[in-house]
Amino acid sequence: MNRESEETRQAPIEVPAHLGSFEAVRHEVLGTLLADCPPAGVSQAIFALGCFWGAERRFWQMPGVHGTAVGYTGGHQADPDYYSVCSGATGHAEAVLVSYDVSTVSYEELLAVFWEAHDPTQGMRQGNDIGTQYRSGIYTLGASQQRLALASRQAYGDALQTSGFGPITTEIAPAGVFYLAEEYHQQYLAKNPGGYCGLGGTGVACELGSGLLERAALAE
Repeated sequence: MNRESEETRQAPIEVPAHLGSFEAVRHEVLGTLLADCPPAGVSQAIFALGCFWGAERRFWQMPGVHGTAVGYTGGHQADPDYYSVCSGATGHAEAVLVSYDVSTVSYEELLAVFWEAHDPTQGMRQGNDIGTQYRSGIYTLGASQQRLALASRQAYGDALQTSGFGPITTEIAPAGVFYLAEEYHQQYLAKNPGGYCGLGGTGVACELGSGLLERAALAE
């Protein structure tokens, strides 16, 4: 298992001007500061897998996760808000920023949860949620994450094909700016336990182990 012990990765995070300061805002479940720089030994990762309410919950439930936040990334407009993202005009996807303790959980384990938590073959939708903002994406921080993400897509794509699914449509690209979403979206399902969650996987297990690392090594 790759624990990323030799480097940590921090996402380029911005708070849109219309939101004001997030300096004192804490995670509703984990208690960590949402906009704080990660401490030593904590890396970050960015995933898009449909509506970010349910996606964020799936990651904050993982052991070793230091913090999560929802936001917008992958588009072309600065300082987006929820309504402009939903219009499709910004090009952004709803995404989750995950901060994780590299001594406890690996990037490969995050990738496995990502793939299993949604259906990555649906293009610009996830279940009943339709639009470019609901697309599947992995936005990587550094060459190692990029290699592992690409290798995992190949491995899970093979597993899905064996089970009768179509090709994966997930985009994988170096991360741009991650814009924090409005505070009421942060940990929405912790604040609203009966709230909407359209997240649903394919039922196909994602087995990532030494084979993934070998694929990634060959890509170097």
